[in-house]
Amino acid sequence: MEGKCIGEPCNFSGVKPVMVDLPYPPVRVREKNPSYADLLSIDYCGSVSELTAIAQYINNENRLASEKCPMAQALLGMAVCEMIHLQKLGELIVLLGGDIGFSARGRNGRPVLWTPSCLNIPAEYSKMLSADMEGEKATINQYELHISWIEDECVNAVLRRIIQDEEYHIMMLKALQKE
Repeated sequence: MEGKCIGEPCNFSGVKPVMVDLPYPPVRVREKNPSYADLLSIDYCGSVSELTAIAQYINNENRLASEKCPMAQALLGMAVCEMIHLQKLGELIVLLGGDIGFSARGRNGRPVLWTPSCLNIPAEYSKMLSADMEGEKATINQYELHISWIEDECVNAVLRRIIQDEEYHIMMLKALQKE
C-alpha cells in the first residue's frame, strides 16, 4: 500500500566543516608519553569530549532537520569539524604511545567507558543550543587545563588550534540562538 511521505527534506549535500579558516599545525609529538596520551583520551572520548560533541550535534541536527533546516545544516557542519578534532586527537594519542578506544583514562589511570549518558539533549531547540554552547565552553576549559599540564609544544599547538574552532562554534551558536 502506497502512502504519502511526510517531512520536508533538508538538503545536506555540500555541508562543510564549520571551522576557523586556518591550517592545523602538523600532528607531531616530541616523544612518547603515555600520561599525555591518557589526558588526550579524556578529550577524545570522556564525558566532555569530541566524541560527545559529535553525538550531541548529530542528535540535535536530526531532530531539527524537518523544521529548522539551516540550523540543522550548521550543526552538522560543527559535527564534521568535531570529527576532524577527534581524528587529530587520535593521531596524537597513538604517537604518544596510547591506545584508541572508547574509554578515557583519567589521572587515576582507570578506564571510563564513553556512553550516551554523556549527552545533554533537551527537547526545546533554544535549550539545545545552550547545551551545545555549554559543552563547547567546558571543552575549551578542559583543553586549557590539559595544555597547562602537557609540556610538549607540538601537542599543545594542535590543542590551541582546536580551541580556536571551539570558540568559533560558540560564536555561531550565539548567532543561531538569535534567529
